[in-house]
Amino acid sequence: MGTEREAPRRLSFPVPSRHELAVLATVLRQESVGGALLLVATVAALVWANSPWHESYTHAREFTIGPLSAEAWATDGLLAIFFYVAGLELKRELVTGSLRQLSRALVPVVAAVGGMAVPALVFTAVVLASGDRDGLRGWAVPMATDIAFALGVLAVAGSGLPGALRALLLTLAIVDDLGAIIVIALFFTESLHLVPLGLALALLAGYAVLQHRRVRTPLVYVPLAIAIWWFTHESGVHATIAGVALGLLTRVRPDPGEEHSPAERLEHRLRPWSAGVAVPLFALAAAGVPVTPDALAAMVSDPAAVASFVGLVVGKAIGVFGGAWLTARLTHASLNPDLSWADVVAIALLAGIGFTMCLLFAELAFEADPARMARVKAAVMIGSVTAALLAVVLLRFRRVRHQAAGNDETSDS
Repeated sequence: MGTEREAPRRLSFPVPSRHELAVLATVLRQESVGGALLLVATVAALVWANSPWHESYTHAREFTIGPLSAEAWATDGLLAIFFYVAGLELKRELVTGSLRQLSRALVPVVAAVGGMAVPALVFTAVVLASGDRDGLRGWAVPMATDIAFALGVLAVAGSGLPGALRALLLTLAIVDDLGAIIVIALFFTESLHLVPLGLALALLAGYAVLQHRRVRTPLVYVPLAIAIWWFTHESGVHATIAGVALGLLTRVRPDPGEEHSPAERLEHRLRPWSAGVAVPLFALAAAGVPVTPDALAAMVSDPAAVASFVGLVVGKAIGVFGGAWLTARLTHASLNPDLSWADVVAIALLAGIGFTMCLLFAELAFEADPARMARVKAAVMIGSVTAALLAVVLLRFRRVRHQAAGNDETSDS
């Protein structure tokens, strides 16, 4: 008797399509450069804040430009550009990319959700064990992954690794950004002012109508976007949410005869500004924390700081890998033949590079306690570096194994 042919099993991390590979290559190039600039800005902030001229660093952050301080412009203004690009990217992935098919995106999406939930739970457990309930305000600090740093590390240490891993990291980052958006909107809005909120929503509706009518002139969109950002800021909702909303309302499907949609054009134009200017300047304003022996000793004794470190280094790895492995097992999905679960462990460690969004969460959570904010920020930076070093070691090992097996993945180029 002949045996029945076994149905092919769905792949956990399928190889991206040719179009997705082209988009991914562009993101890798721009975010890798942005990661390098982010590192330079971080080092500059740390050196400046710990130099004999540290008071000038504080004065520069507090310098008022118009209605806001320089630090507020970096946090609320420049990061709105970053979140606008994130909104464009999220809309594209939901409509035309890998997230449009639940069966294809299920494993990396659950991995990303695990990578947000487990660090928050680890943070909460560590802080509760210390009895410091005030530190619970920072539960969201270790949730996020910094895509610029993570892709930069992967580009340097992971050359020759399969393209499915890069697609996995990008998917994790997209879902991670969505989680951060939800957390900011739901948990870091202390008070609402209904009039400016209503104006912001009305202008967003106008933006959607203009997109529907195929209006393209920046003479309309730029003032409109600035007004939406300002009214969102004045409403009490964090101003970065305005950027996300605008991105999600931007048309992502090209019309017949149109080579690129507005979302693609805007993402192409604004990503270099986001990765190369907005995020590094935010790091310059946010990363300047004391790293003296006394400051490090205070950090180690602060439960919220310790919880942030453990959440990034341990919680992220467990959450991402555990979410992917359990979902693949429960849905009977097979791993891409080019990959092994050790490769997924490397990406899970890489997801522990939190930095940009973690610094933002630290500022939002501990705004009323600058000393604790500085300790938590220091823990975030040390945790991110630790996760990066662990990931580099494993990525190097996996690269050797893949090269020995003759698996030269063309998508790296």
